[in-house]
Amino acid sequence: MMKKLVLVSHGNFCVELKKSTEMIMGEQEDIIAVPLLPEEGQEDFSKKFEAAVSSFGNDFIVFADILGGTPANVLSKLLMEGRKFDVYTGMNMPMVVSFINSMLINSAPKFLDDGKESILYLNDRLSGDSDDED
Repeated sequence: MMKKLVLVSHGNFCVELKKSTEMIMGEQEDIIAVPLLPEEGQEDFSKKFEAAVSSFGNDFIVFADILGGTPANVLSKLLMEGRKFDVYTGMNMPMVVSFINSMLINSAPKFLDDGKESILYLNDRLSGDSDDED
């Protein structure tokens, strides 16, 4: 069974990131999105998150949109209260694709490296002025 991935974000970014990833990787039943909507506060989001992961036990990973934002802060509080799950901030599509690939081939995840390596200034790359150490 594939480990679950939970995407959390301000607004529907996480919902749309899941949909966009599915355009590339196909339907992903083991990925769920839990958005913080404008009318919701920390307590609302916490309850929604807990309900969404209630059947997962501790067998899930969370990608959050931004460090210091309400979704990540709510998860930080849960971790400090003793909950056991992994949280990574700064999520992007390459991270999600990398997560899926690691689960499909049963390999160690490299989603942090893959997510970071996908961030570059394309103009420099195309002109050959890149300072990359590749």
